[in-house]
Amino acid sequence: MSDAAARWTPPAVAVVLAAALTVVIVVTTPWHLIDLPAPDATLDFTAAEIARQNAFRHELLPWSTTSWVLSVLVPLAIGFSPLGRRLYDAIRIRRWYVAVPLLVVGLGLLTSLITVPTDVMAERVTRKYGLSVQDWGLWTRDRAVNWLLMSLALAVIAVGLIGLAKRWRTWWWLPAAIAGAVLVLGVSFAYPVLVEPRFNEFTSMPAGAQRDDFMKLAADDGVPVKDVLVADASKRTTALNAYVSGFGSTRRLVVYDTLLKDAPPAQVRLVVAHELGHAAEDDVLHGTLIGVLGAAFAVVLLRLLLGARMSDPRRTALLLALIAAGTTLAAPVQNLVSRRIEARADHHSLQLTDDPRNFVAMQHDLAVTNISGLDPARWRYWMFASHPTSPERIAMGRAWAAEHGTSVPPLVQP
Repeated sequence: MSDAAARWTPPAVAVVLAAALTVVIVVTTPWHLIDLPAPDATLDFTAAEIARQNAFRHELLPWSTTSWVLSVLVPLAIGFSPLGRRLYDAIRIRRWYVAVPLLVVGLGLLTSLITVPTDVMAERVTRKYGLSVQDWGLWTRDRAVNWLLMSLALAVIAVGLIGLAKRWRTWWWLPAAIAGAVLVLGVSFAYPVLVEPRFNEFTSMPAGAQRDDFMKLAADDGVPVKDVLVADASKRTTALNAYVSGFGSTRRLVVYDTLLKDAPPAQVRLVVAHELGHAAEDDVLHGTLIGVLGAAFAVVLLRLLLGARMSDPRRTALLLALIAAGTTLAAPVQNLVSRRIEARADHHSLQLTDDPRNFVAMQHDLAVTNISGLDPARWRYWMFASHPTSPERIAMGRAWAAEHGTSVPPLVQP
């Protein structure tokens, strides 16, 4: 192709992908479900519960925030400075496809080690408040596994991009964008069977009335569920949770053993109905589609930023810095979409169970047990909140009840 085509095609493709990504997000995201009253934590949480949540976050957030800042700043500081190239040169291995993974693993280990002190302090706080019950051996093992998995993923990305750029110095971004999209699709499909078992053991929920109720609930909802899996979360935490992951043949409905043990059956039923909402709306598949377009768009942006320089393995640290910057900048949009999807799953749960009173009680109890933030700072809400706050979810329960001719009184009596 001509030089003009090579120069103008990447910006044009970037515009098309950005437009497609915007359209998919706008069309598939449920922006409005129901008119909500202003959330008010004091209606449903006692002064003691609010004080405990505030105290917990006052102790935890300085450490967790510092850890997050360091995890972003370290790759940025190294990648956007000559230090990144010097570290690559220090490896002194001629085969770039060996040196690049070593640098990725080393930088990941450096970042992980730098954040150890703040992560230890954060873990101590969660233990103090009874949220974490894991021993230090398991905590260390989880960090090591997470580091290895992240290093493997980033090493594959770096080697793939550099290798393609070496093979096609001008048009490397085109096969790379396709490969990135396929990689996201494959990881989303395989995650439940390849990654999740590295952290938890899963067993089929024992036969009984509760399992039968869940299977009937799924059948009534028109959601094909072959099994309900129970995760052994209690070896790490007292938090209550459930989730849906994968799609197609790898889709699974998972509940924490803590949820089955500590929550009333009616509340567990509502949690399962929420997760069935994700399955009914194919939320994982829609999220994967957004991820596929986002990955392709990110590769084209790399082409615009680096061009043929992508073929230089000495720029590996710069590549990691750009990935860190991109994921950080994308977080507010990802969380905005996630919150709206979670709100739709809540709405689905209410429609499926017609039980707003237990819904409100469930959201209260989950917030108290998990020590969830009731009124986070706005910047923290946009950067980290993948779910609506508990008062927002309770407000939905009340609004749904009012829309259907009933009411849910405040849990805290004046």
